[in-house]
Amino acid sequence: MTITAIVGANWGDEGKGKMTDLLAEDADFVVRFQGGGNAGHTIINGFGKFALHLLPSGVFRQHTVNVIGPGVALDIRQLLGERARLLERGVPEPQLRVSDRAEVVLPYHKRFDELEEARLGDRAFGSTKSGIAPFYADKFLKIGVQVADLYEKNRLRARLQAALAAKNVLLRELYGEEAIDAEALMPQLLADAKELAPFVCDTTALLREGMERGANILLEGQLGALRDPDHGIYPFTTSSSTLAGYGAVGAGVPAASIGRVVAVTKAYSSCVGAGPFVTELDGMEAEELRKRGGDAGEYGVKTGRPRRVGWFDAVATRYGCQVQGATEIALTNIDVLGYLDEIPVCGYYEINGRNTADFPASAELERAKPVFETLPGWRCDISHIRSFDELPKEAREYVLYVERRCGIPIGCVSVGPGRDQVILRS
Repeated sequence: MTITAIVGANWGDEGKGKMTDLLAEDADFVVRFQGGGNAGHTIINGFGKFALHLLPSGVFRQHTVNVIGPGVALDIRQLLGERARLLERGVPEPQLRVSDRAEVVLPYHKRFDELEEARLGDRAFGSTKSGIAPFYADKFLKIGVQVADLYEKNRLRARLQAALAAKNVLLRELYGEEAIDAEALMPQLLADAKELAPFVCDTTALLREGMERGANILLEGQLGALRDPDHGIYPFTTSSSTLAGYGAVGAGVPAASIGRVVAVTKAYSSCVGAGPFVTELDGMEAEELRKRGGDAGEYGVKTGRPRRVGWFDAVATRYGCQVQGATEIALTNIDVLGYLDEIPVCGYYEINGRNTADFPASAELERAKPVFETLPGWRCDISHIRSFDELPKEAREYVLYVERRCGIPIGCVSVGPGRDQVILRS
């Protein structure tokens, strides 16, 4: 039994949802292990097109148990709302389990997120205002609320009061806002707890039992390696580790059990949010790539904001695969590039007059300039192809270029947004 982690090699938006949905066909469990509802996974299958934010991407497989692990920032209303919308659209009731150790995104987390982004003005980090940074700050300050606390009324009240003691000072003195009364939060939280109760369990024990019987387990990551707070483009990162190594912690499985790590990357670059982005395009060139990207163009699943786009960045992707500990790559959206006669790819960065293939820390990254190579385009539609050997020679060479530069085998090539639009090489 080996656990597979599906994670992003870049800034997020790589196509992890599609890959998880695909691999979930053979999975007994799909586990979200970090992050919250601040990003999204777009999935297209026989049921239609869906944007998932908190639900694991195995929810379309009736045999698969979908787990919200203890490392997730749980927005209860958002989770239950997503589930309800699936049922309304005819998706069979998914098997859903929520860790009793997961911590809850509270209304004041979102409020502080909004207030701080407004206070920062043009120095803002591009937050989705989902409360994620304030949530994780509380988690590590040890003033958060776990799911299990929701079922102990006196404990819940005391946890809220303890958290709000300092927060109300900030609300009044820094932001000029009214204080929040802990008691006023109780009715909605207790109602949420009642609705969530059928799904709550000790998911660590659940997965341990599954491992003992040889279950196939997928760990689904959110965002990508370059948004990791330790190894990414700090401070323009998310607030939880996006790396496969954190999957053991956030899911509650032994570290040694993660034997396969699929790093997902696009055949070009894209991201939502602020921070250094070396190969970024602008003007008509960017708009053309953005318009053609994916099923409905390159727009954020969560925000609807136009994604920043650029040519493939071999320096950033190689680094992302390395810190993820990737055993293989899933290359997505290669079909999008079929309109180009020639395709620029960034093979190196120039920093202070010197070329490097190493991805630098943020202070140096701000000075990096892309050094481009040019590969021939294939100028045709490849979305119907299901065999690597049937791809045009130029498309095969593009895949092999990415494989060589990253030093990791490419096991899957996605040639369209649909579940079946894939070429499996291993």
